[in-house]
Amino acid sequence: MNKLIIDAANEKIFLMIITNNDIYNITHDNTKVNYERLTIIINDFLGTQGLKISDIKKIYINRGPGSFAGIRNSLSVVKAFNVTKKIDYYCYSFEDFKGEDDISYENIPILCDKFKIKKNLINPIYIS
Repeated sequence: MNKLIIDAANEKIFLMIITNNDIYNITHDNTKVNYERLTIIINDFLGTQGLKISDIKKIYINRGPGSFAGIRNSLSVVKAFNVTKKIDYYCYSFEDFKGEDDISYENIPILCDKFKIKKNLINPIYIS
């Protein structure tokens, strides 16, 4: 099952694809131009691995705390993928995983299952 992790809450936009056999990731500057191009950036990244958005079965997105614009734009893109492609998403925060020793992006799907993060629920945490 192919999974996509998106984190636009911080200084860099971070994307990770987890397939059955491999893990791929990429970062981009977290700028207004890249917010506007986020869907293109995601599609281009998927294309480098021979994937399309329809090949993704689950998306994990950082809901903050972090940049208002980054979180808002990434949540909007993921919600659009959910509506158009019926891809389930999980909005996590690293704060959800308190007490865990190994909090890394590749472990996000496992941690979301362990901590029972609800699917298709948006509850952003913005930094003032």
